[in-house]
Amino acid sequence: MPSVLIVDDDPAILEILRVYLRQEGFRVLEARDGTRALSLLPQADVAVLDWMLPGLTGLELARRAHATFPELPLLMLTARDGEEDKLRGLEGGADDYVTKPFSPREVVARVKVLLRRVGVREVIEHGELRLDVRARAATLRGEPLGLSKLEFDLLFTLAQYPGLAWTRERLLERVWGVDYPRMERVVDVHVTGLRRKLGDDAERPRYIETVRGVGYRFREDGQDESPRTP
Repeated sequence: MPSVLIVDDDPAILEILRVYLRQEGFRVLEARDGTRALSLLPQADVAVLDWMLPGLTGLELARRAHATFPELPLLMLTARDGEEDKLRGLEGGADDYVTKPFSPREVVARVKVLLRRVGVREVIEHGELRLDVRARAATLRGEPLGLSKLEFDLLFTLAQYPGLAWTRERLLERVWGVDYPRMERVVDVHVTGLRRKLGDDAERPRYIETVRGVGYRFREDGQDESPRTP
């Protein structure tokens, strides 16, 4: 499921956005300051940032996020409603802008729009393989694969970007989280389990390919041999 990072130092705002986003099937990550938010950015598909944060401001956080993850959509929340403030936010890297007080339904709607812009899909089909993100269901030739939560998240991450080579470290950050111990062997174990359930051959893979010296990628037709990495 797509992950939404909410960054706000107000517990009430965190709570209400968490409730509404989870009702729509999103995975929710939370931070109350910019420093914590920076560590969670690799796991996010979209970030909702408060302008007035303690320490690192929302505007500075947006600039850093945009510099490091230029394709990550950013939605700014703020009580500042002047035209100059909006322009500063947009020029700082924000993709959209919502002023406080706000409707949580509007925030959810804007998050969905931002995700559609960057192509996060709810259903992925690759030949006889089908992944339904909202239902968290994976089938092969119409038969359930019986994937665990981690296996589904790992397969979805790879399949969403066919041809893109992921390092084991980036997969750990994306699927297991930045706080998980840097045990890259865990990725290999889960890839082996996925291949077994997919009936995939590591030597002649149809789905998950090993990229030597890098990690793994989901195969696509006509891909070249030089791996792209996120």
